[in-house]
Amino acid sequence: MPCLVAAIAFFFPRLAIVLLVIFSDYIGQAYQTVLWPLLGFLFAPYTTLAYAFSIHSNGSVSGIYLLLVVVAVLVDLGVVGGGGASAKARIRA
Repeated sequence: MPCLVAAIAFFFPRLAIVLLVIFSDYIGQAYQTVLWPLLGFLFAPYTTLAYAFSIHSNGSVSGIYLLLVVVAVLVDLGVVGGGGASAKARIRA
């Protein structure tokens, strides 16, 4: 079951966030307010999930968990940048 959740989180991070909010308090325990998970859902879903995982696993974002969050930020930026690049390619064609 955890592998299925990880696969859903990798391919559909926003769906994973919604499922975690509905069926558990995993996101709520990692964040103190509703603002950051909401912004993360809209703009950086991989980073939101990586931060929540880091807080639950280690209690803080340090060591290898810091590396995980940094990689998640880079993936989120790559997804946004890749979407912009493909939109420019469609306009030129």
